[in-house]
Amino acid sequence: MSLRRVAAVALLACALVASGCTREDDATDALTTGAPRSPDSPSPTLRTIPALPVVSAPPSGEVTAFMQQSSLDVARGQFQVVVVNDTIRDLDPTSVRFRDPRLARPLTGGNLRVDPSQSRRGYPFPLPSRPDCTRPREQSTSFVTVEHRRGTVRVPVDDETDAIGRFLTTRCQELALAEAVTLSWDDRVPVDRPGAGATGTLTLLVEPRRGTAEAARHEVTIDGVNGSHLLGSANDPSGWTPATTVASGDAVRRVELPLKPTRCDDHAFMEGGNATAFRVRFTLDGEPGEVLLRMTPAGSSAAIRFAQESCGLG
Repeated sequence: MSLRRVAAVALLACALVASGCTREDDATDALTTGAPRSPDSPSPTLRTIPALPVVSAPPSGEVTAFMQQSSLDVARGQFQVVVVNDTIRDLDPTSVRFRDPRLARPLTGGNLRVDPSQSRRGYPFPLPSRPDCTRPREQSTSFVTVEHRRGTVRVPVDDETDAIGRFLTTRCQELALAEAVTLSWDDRVPVDRPGAGATGTLTLLVEPRRGTAEAARHEVTIDGVNGSHLLGSANDPSGWTPATTVASGDAVRRVELPLKPTRCDDHAFMEGGNATAFRVRFTLDGEPGEVLLRMTPAGSSAAIRFAQESCGLG
């Protein structure tokens, strides 16, 4: 290769290197010195990722339903059927009815309102105060019928926890127990001393039912009482075991239970509607049973006020 050609190649290489260095230096200066850049221009070191569109499944065209029951529903003596409207049109119900073979008659739902397309709405149903306790108890398919402005929809109700069965067990035991005694809580919650660390007294009133001489006689033993998430036994974290027996014709029996808060955090005072509801285990004429016995609003206020003071929150 001639000397002239070698020199030409060397000059070309230097020019390319110089050009590349200049572009790199310009970019470095722009980043380190904060040189202004058009707000619409992308960063030299970041790639713009476009937003992905939200993809939603098309409606299946079906209406389904399931049952739910919160602690507040239990306190109100009701349950809710949630209707899932996975169709292209809104459901505007004019009536909602629930039917379970274990109940003597259909139940009518309340709080009627529009169930939009691909949405769900819960409709409350009050439970009967005196169900027919002679009907079969085996769980079978229940249905909800929704009458709306365009027709009628009847669908099975998914009830995984068997809320109706649990209600019948509890309520029928309550009715059987009521034939023998009346149970209630005293509205007063006396304390051993004021202020933090106080111990209270929860009093269960057991009043035997009085009737004619020909009326059936019963014997009831109060075997145990469970505490709630907020209130429990001052002596035994597992609950109270009064083992008190009363018979038809006996005087009213006062069963005093020493009381302490089981928790003092804020959440304990805000949780659900069962803070002053206690499960009472009993034996009625040799048959065991259990009922959930709630305090009256006045008694609940007194019990919660005691818990706040005993926790040092009053």
